[in-house]
Amino acid sequence: MGTWDSGPFDNDSAADWCGGLDDADPNDRAGMVRQALLDVTESADYLDVDEGAAAMAAVAIIAAECCDGPPVTSAYAPDFLLEGGRIGLPDDLVPLALRALDRVLGEDSELWQLWEEADGGRSLLTEVGPLRAALMRRTTG
Repeated sequence: MGTWDSGPFDNDSAADWCGGLDDADPNDRAGMVRQALLDVTESADYLDVDEGAAAMAAVAIIAAECCDGPPVTSAYAPDFLLEGGRIGLPDDLVPLALRALDRVLGEDSELWQLWEEADGGRSLLTEVGPLRAALMRRTTG
């Protein structure tokens, strides 16, 4: 996996997933976001880096759109979001996003293991902190 930074959109897998989301029919986008989360939360197997990266991008989109979290500003995010577009995500994705985040940061996750080897996971956790905080505010507030 090509990675150029620790942000949720800053790797080949996430950028590819975002490209697919950008190209998708607008009516299919919410389902694609949901599926990225389900791919990681419903699997008991070792979590592949590609699935983890797609889920991280989906979490960042949910945090921004549903939870007033960090805005989506990465050049690798879907163009329609960078242009001010929205998906129209349902609120039930927020707790699912938290579960997906926990799964991606778990010991059976290749994405987590790669970051843990690189810098003890500090860079990834720095990026994830504001996303988790936004999601938590929405589920408790």
